[in-house]
Amino acid sequence: MIVPRARRESAAWLAHAQEGSEQAWLEWETRGVALLPLGRRFDAVRMPEPLVYAALDTTEPQEVARLLTQVLAGPVIYDGRTMGGTYYALVRPREQTDEPRAWKHEVAAPLLSDGTFLGVPRLDRTQPPGTHWVVPPAFEGDLCPERWVAAFVAKGRRASEEST
Repeated sequence: MIVPRARRESAAWLAHAQEGSEQAWLEWETRGVALLPLGRRFDAVRMPEPLVYAALDTTEPQEVARLLTQVLAGPVIYDGRTMGGTYYALVRPREQTDEPRAWKHEVAAPLLSDGTFLGVPRLDRTQPPGTHWVVPPAFEGDLCPERWVAAFVAKGRRASEEST
């Protein structure tokens, strides 16, 4: 399989979340998903499917993908193995932020970092079944702006509260 240069560079950058990137490449080759540690290259905000649907006011998969691309401007993974499904927005790790992080959405959408591992799909896994990219990284080091993710989560929380 020939991989475009930007995709290969993005995959290499993700794989280096581990001390030795060989394990990530092996897991992508054999399982399609690599278990990568958070906190080194990226952190992740875990967003339940109902929160995402409430924020976007749609449940249609192609529309969700299109809107997430616009609203979060960075990579998003979907894992449907959990009850109801979960979206993960990748953000800069805590150690690389300019000021201490105050995450206000821990109950609704936890910010996952050091000590947590995330199933990261191979970059060509962009459709169900299984864990896949809803919005794959566009380039090496591509991450969602954290303040945009926070605003998105807040919007989803407000929309959820209004509908109940």
